[in-house]
Amino acid sequence: MPTRSPIVAGMFYPADEPTCRRQVRACLEAIRVEAPIGTVHGGVVPHAGWVYSGPTAGTVFQSLTAQEPPETFILFGAVHTWGVSDACLYGHGAWRTPLGELAIDEELAAAIASHAGLADRPEAHAEEHSIEVQLPFIKHLFPSARIVPIAMPPLYTAHTVGQKVAQAVRQLGRRAVALGSTDLTHYGPRYGLAPAGSGERALAWVHNNDKSILDLMLAMRAEEIVPEARSRHNACGAGAVAAAIAFAAEMGAAQGVLLHYTTSHEVMPTGRATDMVGYGAVVFIEPRAA
Repeated sequence: MPTRSPIVAGMFYPADEPTCRRQVRACLEAIRVEAPIGTVHGGVVPHAGWVYSGPTAGTVFQSLTAQEPPETFILFGAVHTWGVSDACLYGHGAWRTPLGELAIDEELAAAIASHAGLADRPEAHAEEHSIEVQLPFIKHLFPSARIVPIAMPPLYTAHTVGQKVAQAVRQLGRRAVALGSTDLTHYGPRYGLAPAGSGERALAWVHNNDKSILDLMLAMRAEEIVPEARSRHNACGAGAVAAAIAFAAEMGAAQGVLLHYTTSHEVMPTGRATDMVGYGAVVFIEPRAA
């Protein structure tokens, strides 16, 4: 059976088990949030190096500890590599992390492939980091959980993938949560986007640009996510976000909750704000009945 080895361990997060576990704990403890009142069916997590976005991502995983542990995590990943033009599963085997392996939920992956018409293409995940950086959090908090990784390009039909995945989950009776992986606005000369120059004006511009897509996430308007990101360049994983929202809605979620938002400049200021990236943590919940 295929086993995917990490490609950014030692760069985006620690590669050895003791240091990785300490860093996971530090990320989880860095930002304390109140548990959402309701059942979390999905969420949005950033995927930068942990020194920048690990604590923000940690708030989403933290929120999941307040409910019955998921059996399976559906992981919709952003696509930063060439040659991945459709949603692609990693349907067999396991993914290795510094904390141990996470097995693929092969039965669910097969059901998703059949129900949603997704190709099982492990090679689509070979050079992509957006799912990998989430896995040590899952292995630490939910060691027996399985995963279904799905590379999700920014397609206008991404939301329909999320709906069909949820239908396959319900068909098998799985207790599953879907996470969409994205960073937000990439601003500055390094990224070819600097309409507000630098300094406080630039930081305010990034906050406003990110708020535009975060508001859509909170309203769970899945079909508007990809057009928004293409227009305002405020999410590199728009397809992953749209799929996660649609999955959560299909499972019963009715509202999004923003757990944390920041930028790389605010996490690690290096003088005047110039090049920076936004990071947001969102969960989609089914409110408890009164």
